[in-house]
Amino acid sequence: MLEIHNEKLASIEQIQKGFAEHGYICSRSIATAVYVACHLGKPILVEGPAGVGKTELANTTAEYLDLPLIRMQCYEGLDEAKALYEWKYGKQLLYTQILKDKIGDLLEGANTLADSMNQLHRFSDVFFSEQFLEPRPLLKALREEKGCVLLIDEVDKSDQEFEAFLLEILSEFQISIPELGTIVAGVRPFVFLTSNNMREMSDALKRRCLHLFVPFPDSKLERKIIQARVPHIPENLRDQLVSFVQQVRQLDLKKQPSVSETIDWARVLLLLHSTSLDADLVRETLNVFLKFEEDIKAVDEQLYEITRHALKEQHAAE
Repeated sequence: MLEIHNEKLASIEQIQKGFAEHGYICSRSIATAVYVACHLGKPILVEGPAGVGKTELANTTAEYLDLPLIRMQCYEGLDEAKALYEWKYGKQLLYTQILKDKIGDLLEGANTLADSMNQLHRFSDVFFSEQFLEPRPLLKALREEKGCVLLIDEVDKSDQEFEAFLLEILSEFQISIPELGTIVAGVRPFVFLTSNNMREMSDALKRRCLHLFVPFPDSKLERKIIQARVPHIPENLRDQLVSFVQQVRQLDLKKQPSVSETIDWARVLLLLHSTSLDADLVRETLNVFLKFEEDIKAVDEQLYEITRHALKEQHAAE
């Protein structure tokens, strides 16, 4: 479990404030999940649409707590060798060659076959010792002396077999290596697992984690996010683009614009020295936050209406 010895984890409000200072504007539910997970030493399974800040939550937590971030990107076919450890086969092969060249010296004084075998057995365990071990993200995280933030990103892309492999780590924070024995974390890593809901996670994995669903933010929160990430954007333009994106998300699209894409759009509008939305400007920049041609066409059909509503809403707020 992470050492809780400073004011950074003293309260939910403190976490919200600290995250905001690092540019991550989070809701109270997110801050609550981080607070509880830190104090209970439990992993957090973060689910939600792509681009709402799930990965960034782990990054910000590492920055805020001043801990190293160890990230493992999941994919189909990911196995133990890539996630936990593997042996340095090239180094083992080189050692084997050296041993072969020195075989005469090593067997000096051995008068029988049994004596020769005993002499050779003295070197067999060396091949599977620490000097030949190549740690991967999971093992590195367990070995961090002062703790770390472990991000298991897009766990829903991995196979069910790998998900089952994770259970020992998520419940006991230990792993078993046949040649070396059981390795237990001295300080439990703070674990985030992210999922875009490509497949359902097992009940066994969910039982070991706190669950956090991060939806698209409401208008108020999204305005705060844009202000934090694009601080020089004019207030009226910020409100207009947020209103526009909020309306677009209500349409039947193949892919809803994410928060990260809203931020990108805000930066593009600022780069173009825009002070207010207009239909022509929006049409020219739709591809910044819409990634499919059919979505661009669907929004373009209602472009004037959505733009007019965004401007009207912004004026009403004033």
